[in-house]
Amino acid sequence: MTETGKYKDTVNLPKTNFDMRANAIKREPEIQRFWEENNIYSRLSEENSGELFILHDGPPYANGQLHIGHALNKILKDIINRYQLFKGSKTCYIPGWDCHGLPIELKVLQNMKQAERQNLTPLQLRQRAKEFALKTVDEQRESFKRYGVWGDWDNPYLTLKPEYEAAQIGVFGEMFLKGYIYRGLKPVHWSPSSKTALAEAELEYPEGHVSRSIYTAFPVTKVAKGLKSSLNSLLPDLGVPVWTTTPWTIPGNLAVAVNGALEYAVVEVSRTDTETQRGFKYLIVAAELVERLAAILDAELTVKATFPGKDLEHTTYRHPLFDRESPVVVGGDYITTDSGTGLVHTAPGHGQEDYIVGQRYGLPTLAPVDDSGNFTDDAGKFSGLNVLSEGNQAIIDALTEVGSLLKEEAYPHKYPYDWRTKKPTIFRATEQWFASVAGFREDALKAISSVRWIPAQGENRITPMVAERSDWCISRQRTWGVPIPVFYDEETGEALLNTETINHVQSIFAENGSDAWWDLSVEELLPETYRHNGKTYRRGTDTMDVWFDSGSSWAAVAKQRPELGYPVDMYLEGSDQHRGWFQSSLLTSVAVNGIAPYKTVLTHGFVLDEQGRKMSKSVGNVVDPQVIINGGSNQKQQPAYGADVLRLWVSSVDYSGDVRLGSNIIKQLADVRNKIRNTARFLLGSLHDFDPTQDAVAFDNLPNLDKYMLHRIREVFSEVTEAFDSFQFFRFFQTVQNFCVVDLSNFYLDVAKDRLYISAADSFRRRSCQTVLQIALENLVRAIAPVLCHTAEDIWQFIPYKTPYKSVFEAGWVQVDDEWENEDLAEFWDILRSLRTDVNKVMEQARVEKLIGSSLEAKVLLHIPHKQLWEAIKAFNHLKGNGVDKLRYLLLTSQVEILGSNEKMAGLKYSTQTEDWTIGIVNADGQKCDRCWNYSTHVSESEEHPLLCERCIPALAGEF
Repeated sequence: MTETGKYKDTVNLPKTNFDMRANAIKREPEIQRFWEENNIYSRLSEENSGELFILHDGPPYANGQLHIGHALNKILKDIINRYQLFKGSKTCYIPGWDCHGLPIELKVLQNMKQAERQNLTPLQLRQRAKEFALKTVDEQRESFKRYGVWGDWDNPYLTLKPEYEAAQIGVFGEMFLKGYIYRGLKPVHWSPSSKTALAEAELEYPEGHVSRSIYTAFPVTKVAKGLKSSLNSLLPDLGVPVWTTTPWTIPGNLAVAVNGALEYAVVEVSRTDTETQRGFKYLIVAAELVERLAAILDAELTVKATFPGKDLEHTTYRHPLFDRESPVVVGGDYITTDSGTGLVHTAPGHGQEDYIVGQRYGLPTLAPVDDSGNFTDDAGKFSGLNVLSEGNQAIIDALTEVGSLLKEEAYPHKYPYDWRTKKPTIFRATEQWFASVAGFREDALKAISSVRWIPAQGENRITPMVAERSDWCISRQRTWGVPIPVFYDEETGEALLNTETINHVQSIFAENGSDAWWDLSVEELLPETYRHNGKTYRRGTDTMDVWFDSGSSWAAVAKQRPELGYPVDMYLEGSDQHRGWFQSSLLTSVAVNGIAPYKTVLTHGFVLDEQGRKMSKSVGNVVDPQVIINGGSNQKQQPAYGADVLRLWVSSVDYSGDVRLGSNIIKQLADVRNKIRNTARFLLGSLHDFDPTQDAVAFDNLPNLDKYMLHRIREVFSEVTEAFDSFQFFRFFQTVQNFCVVDLSNFYLDVAKDRLYISAADSFRRRSCQTVLQIALENLVRAIAPVLCHTAEDIWQFIPYKTPYKSVFEAGWVQVDDEWENEDLAEFWDILRSLRTDVNKVMEQARVEKLIGSSLEAKVLLHIPHKQLWEAIKAFNHLKGNGVDKLRYLLLTSQVEILGSNEKMAGLKYSTQTEDWTIGIVNADGQKCDRCWNYSTHVSESEEHPLLCERCIPALAGEF
């Protein structure tokens, strides 16, 4: 053959039908159907021989579309579960949904006309709420499945199911019978906009809240015994000033509290503006605050006497707006000199510390505010006014009128809002049901320390929350929820709640669900014993806090389902759940069983946009996971990337803090996914004629390059395993990306092309390379499968040789061999790779300036001054060798000449000198081989193949 290009059909180019494009919008659903049809997940979770691994799902709320935070959460869970399946664990994931509560109730009511709302019975409202929740569950379930999340989607747990509600009543009952649940009149967070009590976890503290704060003084009527000699003469011009950010609570004032350990001072007030200081020539304030208060009140304050706070106890004052006298009491450490006057306005019906102090001094729990946040008749002339609007103003005006107001100023601070209605809440005493955290607090703290927290600071977050938590208000004044199973004596109001009544209600709920509480008569709900005992009862109307619902899931799901176990291995949610689900689960589990319901708790941060801003519809920076997967209305601007790119993003971020996402980040991740695909495509194509059972080369016989590559493969996949074991998925992401780009594409595969394409199909040189490629491919596919589950399965289905496994997920985790480890060899090859990097730099310069086109047009001149290194490289670059371990193949040049000195390089345009070597680039000797494109002085020597080099002629004969 003398015609150029005739040999192209003799080259062994890669062959595969694996598509270079992901085409995820079509391919991913096909793969998901393949998994479903072959029961891959259910078979693995049942048949794996390892331990049971249970990641218990925290229930998302069934009231709207999924957002990117849901995607982060569910994909993290799936990555962990898939890895556990790979490791041989029996992994059973039961997805769950939180289905009760106010947001669902409000959505149902919002979609109805006023007249319809007024005529709605509790059962009708509950039916509509249930329908709404179930419809939302179905929508969310389909989205989660599209993310590639494996689980028992046909049998999720729903908090509205009868078996769940019955188990929850069981938890409530056990806590009640242990004395941890009681009914009491105590101040709670109350939402006037929702007309219900709220738990801490149902509050948010938006930026920008400004309160109207006031300094007001109350006239002292009687001085405590120990202070009579110094203060009696100052009456009736003496006042006790307080500072409050809630003027509307002044009608509830029943005491002024001081810190017994602080020093207080009587000060004389001198101001030019005498009008506003009527009746208060003298004030009692914390001594430390005199100077600051003088500036705030714009007055001169002269200290007349000082004394410890405890001496003020039993002093009395008159309420400026109501005809009553109240005491000065000794409070606690909460009274500081950080703000205010050092004296604290105490309204036992409107504050936690106020309530505790009030109990100590036998004060009534007065809260003259109704469910809507309006003053009651107990507030006298203020009755009917809304405390957060005109009521606040009316109190300020009244205090001004009687000369009690010292100062009003705007005060920006954090204030609790109802997280559902986004409106301010109030602190208000009402009759509620409480779980007494104090009864099992020490056990809860002990349980926290027994858990593994990821990241570790999770323990530091939840510990003080539990240590400082007041009793948990578990009752809600709503219809859509699990009722508190209590009856009240119609005559005395006494609560009826005991083992018998709880068990009876529990058995009814187990059969009929909690609708029975409204559906059945009181007589049917009561056990036989109480039906004809001469008393009449009414059922309670409170429902349970939804955190009690979801917090009971360890009992309703983990303990109840035979395929699960308790305590579970892991809970995984956003970091806000330290005060939510993690805590409510912990408290119920410890109260009933004395242990935490989880062994490990992993938390992730929130998703921000690319600039680190919170996502919001008004700013227009919300990233919709469905748009990432399926594309937007404009597919050019918002292409369909598929679920795997979303999953790859989840693995790429350090979830322990807040994470970022936007179109640029997604585009970069799509490029990474495509690089991994293309690497796999080359590996698949290069193995099209390889049978590992017959063609693989034994490890001992492999060339050093291949042994080095196996050493790297062992290193890389050991690192990947460690990343998954320690839940540091970003390490997996970085390691795999680096392996595909740096170790494979830019190095090994680049070098391998000559062996794969040019050598005879069955030659040692080619088969040894394929041996490594097969190991690299199978390990790469296994390693990416927990994250890029669709891509991995797609690759696995195109493996050209037979494997015993239908799915990559049946193939087991990565397989590396200890005998591949060879640090000495790796050290030498790291030197060769750095030589290659330096040669490429000079080559690039020669290419840019058109000395050469491809690197095969070059000859490398190399001088190595260090004798030991020179000898090692000379030995490596042996004249005969194995056709693999040679510098010309490593450097992708036609020739390499190792020089004894630098002389030959003097004046050479394309050269570089480093500490280790001097490199020069010149044109290759000889002519270009028409088959392998290497230059050789032996081209044209063969009569039969005058266009071929000395390597290609024996390759055609099957010898090279």
